[in-house]
Amino acid sequence: MKSLTKQLKAKQQANETIFVPYIMAGAQGLDQLADEIQLLTDAGASAIELGIPFSDPVADGPVIQAAGLRALENKVTLRKIIQQLKQIKTPTPLVLMTYFNPVFSYGLETFIQELAETNVLGLIIPDLPYEHQKLLTPLLKESDISLIPLIALTTPKERISELAAAGDGFIYAVAVNGVTGVGRNYQEIVDEHLAYIQKVSDKPVLAGFGVSTKEHVERFRKSCAGVIVGSKIVQLLSEGKQGEVKAFIQEAIKNEV
Repeated sequence: MKSLTKQLKAKQQANETIFVPYIMAGAQGLDQLADEIQLLTDAGASAIELGIPFSDPVADGPVIQAAGLRALENKVTLRKIIQQLKQIKTPTPLVLMTYFNPVFSYGLETFIQELAETNVLGLIIPDLPYEHQKLLTPLLKESDISLIPLIALTTPKERISELAAAGDGFIYAVAVNGVTGVGRNYQEIVDEHLAYIQKVSDKPVLAGFGVSTKEHVERFRKSCAGVIVGSKIVQLLSEGKQGEVKAFIQEAIKNEV
């Protein structure tokens, strides 16, 4: 079992709320990345998802797209991010969320080898279909890096089982149809969807896309292991509200008795 799976399963078994904040690497400048990771660690993040800026971010809502554009304007690249991560020491597992094109351009083997020198323990690549994952899985076999699957609301049940069995780290359950962002109304079918994935998966299931309030977190904790929160965190950081970020995470992970 890979380290990311092991660490998150331990939290799940202890009935702790798994909370994975997302930030766009370099949106405030790469020199801020270490401080942002430290802030999220201090707040109690279970793992931290780092977005890689990309010119065509098909899965990202407006807040994250804007952060990605700021990072691109700051001349932030995947290569620069990895070089920065090699210098950052943190006890919190890091998960890279990137599109496939930057990884392919980097060189698949070189990419995985260099990640081994960082605290990146997971990869999310939303535009890499399950059928094409063999481009990466042989390289990941000997590494401690998990390839995390995304499962949509529209995914058929037989395919859910297949994706859940093949994935590692945790299962990223997309809680809405569409892109990331705050202020969405969740369909009632979501709870049933999450509970089913958790039933067929031996890894923690986390709900993402649009999670932005403590009430969302409490709702999803009834049917899965925790949440991923992106746009809310990215927005607060862009406004310089680090204190609100910390308070939000600490409040969200409290387990009320």
